[in-house]
Amino acid sequence: MDRLIVVVNSVRMPVGFRRKSVKSKGQSLDVAAHVKKSIIKVKSDTDCLAHALIIDIARLENDSDYKSYRDGYKIRPVVQSLLETTGIDPQNGGGIPEIRRFQDHFTEYKIVVYSGLNC
Repeated sequence: MDRLIVVVNSVRMPVGFRRKSVKSKGQSLDVAAHVKKSIIKVKSDTDCLAHALIIDIARLENDSDYKSYRDGYKIRPVVQSLLETTGIDPQNGGGIPEIRRFQDHFTEYKIVVYSGLNC
């Protein structure tokens, strides 16, 4: 028989005590991403999942190129290399199978996808 594992996570939007946090209170996610440094908006219209993974892993590993990746610079060759290594074709879009391939590639990390985060 199959096993079913259900994990429920409750996520609250970060609220701090700095002046910038007060400005972002009650704002849309786009506005909050612009004001808050803890929210990263991927600056790519294509391959956005691969971009997000590269940016986040660079942050976790204290990569010296993290700020460049976050600002959209120097990241294209790294993303292309990742897509070639995993065998993912960005022309077909992305979904659960692509997330599974990324998870198989990044075995030391756990990829969690949230849907419908509303401020």
